[in-house]
Amino acid sequence: MKIELPDEAATISLAATCSALLPADSAGWTLLLSGELGAGKSTFARGMIRAMGHQGPVPSPTYTLVEPYQLAGRTVYHIDLYRVSSEGELRYLGWSELDDGLRLIEWPERVPILLEQADLRLHFEYQGSGRQVEIVGLCDRGAELAARLAQSMS
Repeated sequence: MKIELPDEAATISLAATCSALLPADSAGWTLLLSGELGAGKSTFARGMIRAMGHQGPVPSPTYTLVEPYQLAGRTVYHIDLYRVSSEGELRYLGWSELDDGLRLIEWPERVPILLEQADLRLHFEYQGSGRQVEIVGLCDRGAELAARLAQSMS
């Protein structure tokens, strides 16, 4: 499914809708955010984290690699893999300790095995002066979420 995102507000709206459609206990869910630099990955992650109730800044985890958030009884990890070059480096990040929360992962293509472990892939790309996102469910529950997103956004 592809959705047109004419401006930043549309990306933030998509993030809020996705947040609302996720189960209250989204621990163990993984959303992959891929696309070129500036295509909307961080905007989506910030929009989702704010929709879940975070009031403060949402910095890019480019240098910290993982930014954790405790939000309304759930944990969200905003993860940036741009500086990661192998699956082995995930262990250094404490990857096995991040399954207690929702993982929003930017630059997942740096560790291709994540495609096998994720629920949903959102691929952002430029389209004219706006963006578009292709949303693909990578497992049964991810496909169900993708279908509900399509219905909500149409």
